Amino acid sequence: MSQHIQIQPISAQAFAPFGDLIECTGPPDKLINQGQCGRYHDRAGLDFVDGRAGLSLFHANPRVLPYELDLVERHPEGSQAFIPMSQHPFLVIVALDCDGHPGTPLAFETEPGQAINFHRGTWHGVLTPLHAPGLFAVVDRIGPGENLQEHWFDAPYVVVRS
Repeated sequence: MSQHIQIQPISAQAFAPFGDLIECTGPPDKLINQGQCGRYHDRAGLDFVDGRAGLSLFHANPRVLPYELDLVERHPEGSQAFIPMSQHPFLVIVALDCDGHPGTPLAFETEPGQAINFHRGTWHGVLTPLHAPGLFAVVDRIGPGENLQEHWFDAPYVVVRS
């Protein structure tokens, strides 16, 4: 039998155990380009073991709700930032680690213009855009060795709007 997970709005405080919410809030840290550009400085903590930061583009198929969650993954060697290249919200699924396995997942929905950065080793769902195009810039670890662990749930969770 499936358990339901209610989607909640994302906030920096609620998402902090899993990563960084990347957004332009408040006044910029400094004005640059002759005062024509606000710089919101150092908004995510990139963390890589034995590798370097790489920038890739992901083009994911949009998903529909209710969404069946049967798999989460984590990357023990590096953080992973997802930056949407459109002004659409997307679904972010995370779980705390419980002795090497994911705990009960949580589901967040971003606001247009927000991005996220998963801390290294955070259990998370796959990239889940809710609208086309599902185009994202992704900053993650490029380096040697295995950097992917997957966990399949015995029974899927169903992610729904409240």
